[in-house]
Amino acid sequence: MSGLIVAIDQGTTSSRAVVFDRLGRVVSLCSVPFPQIYPHPGWVEHDPKSILSSQIEALQGAVHMAGDAVADIESIGIANQRETTLLWDRSTGEPVCNAIVWQCRRTAPIIEELRAAGLFGEIERRTGLVPDAYFSATKLKWMLDTYGLRARAQAGELCFGTVDTFLMWHMLEGRPHLTDVSNAGRTMLLGLDSLEWDGVLLDRLEIPATVLPEIRDTIGYFGALDPAILGRRIPVTAVAGDQQAALFGQACFTPGMLKNTYGTGCFLLKNVGSTPVRGAKGLITCPAWRWRGESVYAMEGSVFVGGAAVQWLRDELGIIARADETEALARSIADNQGVYLVPAFTGLGAPYWDMYARGTLIGMTRGTGRAQIARATLESIAYQSMDVISAMVGGDGSVGAVRADGGASANGFLMQFQADILNASVERPAVVETTALGAAWMAGLGAGVYTDYGELSRLWRADLTFKPTMDAAKRDKCVKGWHRAVERAKAWIVD
Repeated sequence: MSGLIVAIDQGTTSSRAVVFDRLGRVVSLCSVPFPQIYPHPGWVEHDPKSILSSQIEALQGAVHMAGDAVADIESIGIANQRETTLLWDRSTGEPVCNAIVWQCRRTAPIIEELRAAGLFGEIERRTGLVPDAYFSATKLKWMLDTYGLRARAQAGELCFGTVDTFLMWHMLEGRPHLTDVSNAGRTMLLGLDSLEWDGVLLDRLEIPATVLPEIRDTIGYFGALDPAILGRRIPVTAVAGDQQAALFGQACFTPGMLKNTYGTGCFLLKNVGSTPVRGAKGLITCPAWRWRGESVYAMEGSVFVGGAAVQWLRDELGIIARADETEALARSIADNQGVYLVPAFTGLGAPYWDMYARGTLIGMTRGTGRAQIARATLESIAYQSMDVISAMVGGDGSVGAVRADGGASANGFLMQFQADILNASVERPAVVETTALGAAWMAGLGAGVYTDYGELSRLWRADLTFKPTMDAAKRDKCVKGWHRAVERAKAWIVD
């Protein structure tokens, strides 16, 4: 079995590894969950050592399930949860504190300080991002301030990185301190036009440049896997943020193509070509990937809580035992019976960017039960995605087609409701592991397994296409109800 490519897919709740053949078919997959840490309301952390150990376990497991065909692996690609911020000792590799996860809202006061200083406009112009606690910069500033680490950082004793950087430092030979443009673009420290660290923003946030990794093209040689992990030096030839990798894995190589990933959150990305187009209506623009020095940019809208709302039903409310139970519950009633969930557990992302919104379950009556709440939860994922897509397409609001992926895309009710509420087709690919596939395809390009985008486009294929069936009057009523519910969730935290 020759020509295998392995994708490392390090996510928010689990570390995964997927082995693909040259045609983009899954040979094996291994997923290893790791704990979530919630020290205070609105705070989310990960143990960096758990991230690393679970990822190595997943990589070894996937390769073992593929028949221990280590000699047949051409290259490895890395995709990772973005914005999550880590800081570790340069000499020992020991983390100085837990990772602050992208969902964490602890740095909202720092964002307010930037707002009060009149820096919002400058940050948006320089980075293409809407200033928010979501991104890495304020998390890193918080770490340096809270733990008194700025002097050590200035002395070059500490390394900052997003998850990709942390994994490479610990899993590749020579401990390289590297990142790629797609991950660097999520820190709120990268110049969108220059694709280099922005000295002005580093000064504004008092972040020493000595702590930052070197920025590389997304597709290219990053180093060799430590042979202690799989018994062989294997080249790592691609690194990308998970959502940019999913855009790539959905073969969205033509400007204007859209994909939506239904994972822990929902992330809609649109290929906008080789020139950055600043986001409008609460959207952001970031590097999608760079290959041979040529950049592709994406416009993005992020929904903070997507599939995580279903996990909330299971883990906190206990009204389901498994996520897939929601589909049957939702289909057991004809409509939501006026019940809406706005899952703003960590605030609202695009297009609202309200750090102080909180979760709201509204419209309940004495007859409201598991079915209504489960249906409202699935519908909330589609409604939030609709808001982002509507802001992104602009104009008359018409949408051609959306390519869907992520774990929640397996839910047929959700996909059909998404098509209905958008009045547009939703295409689900034959290979739903699109984040991993994108990382593998990128790695294949970097290793010379593939030659160009056209070859990869021909490998992409659809599994199911969901077409809208809802009439306009019902759609309008549903959307108006959703927006009324959103207004009640906004700005809930007032002190």
